[in-house]
Parts: sequence; structure tokens; C-alpha cells
Amino acid sequence: MGSTWMLLAGASFALMSVLVKLGVQWFSSHELVFYRSLTGLLLLLAGMTLRHGIRTGRHFLGEHIGLHLRRSVVGFLALATYFYAVAHLPLSLAITLNYTAPLFLALLMPWQLNERPNRPQQVTVAVGFLGVALMLRPWDSAPQDLVAGLVGLFSGVMAAFAYVYVRRLGCLGEPEWRTVFWFALVSTLGASALAGLGGWHVPATSEHVAVLLGIGLFATLGQLAMTRAYRKGDTVVVAAFAYSTVVFGSILDALIFNMEMPISAWVGMLITVLAGIRAVQLTRNGK
Repeated sequence: MGSTWMLLAGASFALMSVLVKLGVQWFSSHELVFYRSLTGLLLLLAGMTLRHGIRTGRHFLGEHIGLHLRRSVVGFLALATYFYAVAHLPLSLAITLNYTAPLFLALLMPWQLNERPNRPQQVTVAVGFLGVALMLRPWDSAPQDLVAGLVGLFSGVMAAFAYVYVRRLGCLGEPEWRTVFWFALVSTLGASALAGLGGWHVPATSEHVAVLLGIGLFATLGQLAMTRAYRKGDTVVVAAFAYSTVVFGSILDALIFNMEMPISAWVGMLITVLAGIRAVQLTRNGK
């Protein structure tokens, strides 16, 4: 059952990414982050109000404000850099770079979680980054493509930090909805500030509105389905199925955008995905 929910989450995140790629024709990536985050924030507040009634601000903020802020800032950076990568790279490549988070998590474990990676984890990380090198191909990439690729890779770094903080908050007994609330709030404010620097673009057509609402709705659906998947299913299996986003993204990339990449990039994607799945298994199982 958990794997089914994660497949729904993967499809939702892939569709969100498609709409982001379509939306950059009219809006900056920062504006798209803003609308995605604002929609999620409003839906969360509406859902919590209907379920529990009107609550005080303290109820939403909780007692671990500093940790929530750190998690939300790195989460916002992961989201903002991911949207930038989607705007400038083939969809499947941008998604795969974001999903390098498990590889970076293995590197963060010694000084963030006090868990020393073992030899299989170290080998898995090395193989994973070989796949990344094949995807980015710094030896023959145009400078702008390489910059976008490194930004996408940075989104994976920030996603790994976000996981570390989510894990710490979970150990402190913080509810998932509060973590999501903080993330949506900080992302809305941060994206608003960045979008303001470049100027806002007013949604002028029903197509614009549909894209913006779709990004927020698919992102929220994906978040809810992913949360349900981890709650209902085996953690290792569900985490492996999270890479379905790469599969869905690759299919949609070919069908909608007709993106072409060299064989070496596809091989690099496959290596990176398999290494990411293996890293998740090793991290979860502690082997």
C-alpha cells in the first residue's frame, strides 16, 4: 500500500515539474516557488482549521523555532535551486540531480548525525557521483548548462540537509504538519523577496492561472501522498519507489518537450538512481 501512495507522489511531483517548465515561459522560477509555497500554506491552514478549529499562533510555531527555521531555510534553498534547474535543464536530468540527496546524506552523517558511513556506503557514494559526472559531462558542456547542472546538484545537497533537520525534529516529537507549515511559510516569504528583486509578472490568462494553481496542487498532493506512503509502507521500499519521479519525469520529458540527451547522460542517470536507491537501503538498514 505504501508503494502505491509513493507512486502517486512520484507522478504528482513529476507533473508539478512539468508545469514549472511550462510556467517559466511567463514567470521567473522564484515566482513559481512563491505560488507553489503559498498554495501549500493556504491549503495547510485551511485543513488544520477545518480539522481542529482556530488555533493560536503559538500552536503553529511550536517550541523548536530555531530548528524549524534551519530546516525551512535549507528546504527553501533546495526548492528554489530545483525550480531553477528544471527551468534550464532537461526535466529528467534536473529531477535526477535533486534526487542525489541520499548520496550527500551519507557524506553528512559523520558530523550531522554522528553516524559513520561504512565501506559499502562509501563505495555507493563514489559510484553515484560517477553517474553525476556522466550526467553533467563537464568536459563537453556549455558553461550555462554546467552552471544549471551544478545548481541542480546543489538542490540535492540542500535536500540532504533538510532530511537531517526533519530527522532531528522527528526525534523531538514535532508533528509533520508543523514542519510542513514552517517550510511553506519560509518558502513563501523567501520566494516573495527574491521575486520582488526581479519584478513580478501578473497572471494575465486562464492558462497562467491554471499553471500556477496546478503547481501548488500537485506539490501538495505529492507531499500528502509521500507522507502517507512512509506512514503505511516499509521505509526502504517506499524510499526506493520515490525514484519513480525520475521515471515519470523522463517519460513526460520525451512526450511533451522532446528533450534529447546523449547516451552517456542516460547511463549516468541510471547509475545515479541505482546508487541513490542503494544508499537509501544502506542508510535505513544501518548495514
